[in-house]
Amino acid sequence: MPDRSGVPLAERMRPRALEDFVGQGHLLGPDKPLRRAIEADRPHSMILWGPPGSGKTTLARLLANRSNAQFLRLSAVLAGVKEIRAAVADASAAREREGRGTILFIDEVHRFNKAQQDALLPHVEDGTFVFVGATTENPSFELNNALLSRARVYVLRPLGTEDLEQVIEHGLADPERGLGRRHLALVPAQRRQIAEAADGDARRALNLLELAADLTEGDSITPEVVAEVITGHLRRFDKGGDIFYDQISALHKSVRGSSPDAALYWLARMIDGGCDPLYIARRVVRMASEDIGNADPRALALALDAWDVQDRLGSPEGELAIAQAVVYLACAAKSNAVYTAWGSAQEDARRSGSLEVPVHLRNAPTRLMRELGYGRRYRYAHDEPEGYAAGEVYFPDGLTGRHYYRPVDRGLEIRIREKLARLAELDQVARKGKAETVGDDD
Repeated sequence: MPDRSGVPLAERMRPRALEDFVGQGHLLGPDKPLRRAIEADRPHSMILWGPPGSGKTTLARLLANRSNAQFLRLSAVLAGVKEIRAAVADASAAREREGRGTILFIDEVHRFNKAQQDALLPHVEDGTFVFVGATTENPSFELNNALLSRARVYVLRPLGTEDLEQVIEHGLADPERGLGRRHLALVPAQRRQIAEAADGDARRALNLLELAADLTEGDSITPEVVAEVITGHLRRFDKGGDIFYDQISALHKSVRGSSPDAALYWLARMIDGGCDPLYIARRVVRMASEDIGNADPRALALALDAWDVQDRLGSPEGELAIAQAVVYLACAAKSNAVYTAWGSAQEDARRSGSLEVPVHLRNAPTRLMRELGYGRRYRYAHDEPEGYAAGEVYFPDGLTGRHYYRPVDRGLEIRIREKLARLAELDQVARKGKAETVGDDD
């Protein structure tokens, strides 16, 4: 029979001792830093940064249990300065009344604003409590430096499939807190299916197991029941959070690194996780300009076409078009010459101020402008040999001779580089001739 206590299986199965904790061997393995701190009963303020279901809350509780400390929990989603003050009062009373320390655990601590974070600082410093913050977001972006400097950051990783299978087995077998009294059978293949569907999240694994058990009337969880409970469970994809940006970064770097297979994988991961394909299409257009550029201008056109297909037809046709564009970009010749040139030009524009447009480059639609010399001595390139006004200067005074765009020796930019080199030779000849003419005049 299903558990009627109302307490979810995942909460009932929360480890009570360090030996029961599954995963995070890089932190809790023999002689690892966090394990040493817990075993030596030396609690210190810390930030636990990791994905959901990786054990952040459990570790905070284990730290409190080992130190025989009072455990206070706040959620940054609901709590404010008022709740922090109440926690400070509770911690101070416990220390004065019982000589007992306090672990103040703040879940989703990245949601605290600066004022709320600052309210913690004096009490962390004077030892009123040991602060343990949990976050799924990069703390260097979300927490202020003052708080970060007073807490050590530990990075938790998603649990592996084998770890999750172990969690599921414990949930099935434990007769006191788990499902052991029901003696349910779950074959290894279905156990692995649940573990894979949980996607690194122990809480999700136990929730799926509990749901499967609730749907089971006999003594065996069938493949059909497992298939039913795992249907529709998406992979971890935190829209707007670290996982989101990590995956789009991986996609971009795979394209830049000319790995079509890895690029397809990360594209599939993002789509599988629920990312808006139009967002991906927009980023693919960026990749075409930033990393392929004029080495293969067709890449930009193909990326725009894929965006248009997704916008017009939606899924799955649009996703296939995006995949086509991603593969093409990954295989195309690479150049960041335009990207680099554009950045340099922007920097010069910011730093050089409002330099005047050279008089010979100005239009002269009025008589006054013509009298002032606007457009005088401008050379119309189409009337020049080879369609190029050799030696002409188009920069304002102070920036003459700047070079931003340096084509690479890949793809179409090989031809572009050859052409620019030829034009540079013509400029050199023209300027040399002009210098000689000026010398003769002297």
